[in-house]
Amino acid sequence: MYYITKIVDTVRIPPDRFEEPLEEVAIEVLNETYVGRMDRNLGQMITVKEIEDIGIGKVIMGDGAAYHEVTFTALFFKPELHEIVEGEVIEIAEFGAFVRIGPVDGLVHVSQVTDDYITYDAKKGSLTGKETGKRLDEGDLVRARIVALSLKGRREGVKVGLTMRQPGLGKFEWIEEEKRKSKK
Repeated sequence: MYYITKIVDTVRIPPDRFEEPLEEVAIEVLNETYVGRMDRNLGQMITVKEIEDIGIGKVIMGDGAAYHEVTFTALFFKPELHEIVEGEVIEIAEFGAFVRIGPVDGLVHVSQVTDDYITYDAKKGSLTGKETGKRLDEGDLVRARIVALSLKGRREGVKVGLTMRQPGLGKFEWIEEEKRKSKK
C-alpha cells in the first residue's frame, strides 16, 4: 500500500549549491539520500513530494555546508500482510514466478500458483497446470495476496511471499474466465 508521510529531518546543502533555489536543492538532496531505502515502519521511500517548511541554515565550523531543518512529505510503499496486489510476472523459475508489485518483487511459489499440479517448461520459460493447461509466462498480469512478509530495513532485504490459489486471484485471463463460467 502507498502512504504519504510527513517527516522532519536536517538536510545538508553543499556550498557549491548555494546559488540554486533552496527548495529544489533540498528535494534533490533528500531524494538522493532516502529514495529506495526501506524503513521497517514506513516501508520503502519512493520520492519526496514537497517541502512544507525549511528552517534557517546553520553552518558548522570546518564544513562549508548549510544545515537546514526541513519538514517534508514523502511517498512510501509498504506491502501489508494479506493485502491484495496486482503486478507483472517478471521472471519464471523452476520453483515459482517473480511478480513486480510496485517498487518491490514478490515470489509466487509453484505450490501457490493454482490448485493444479504445476510443471516448469525451461524452453518456454513458463509454468503450466497439468490438468487445466493454465499457463503462466513472463509479462503476464496477475492478482495475488501477500501471505508472507519480511522487511529487513533495506531494499535487498524485502521478501514478499504471494499466493494466487484463492478465488478472484491469478492471471487476469483466468479470473475473467472464472467470471464467465459463474454467470452461466
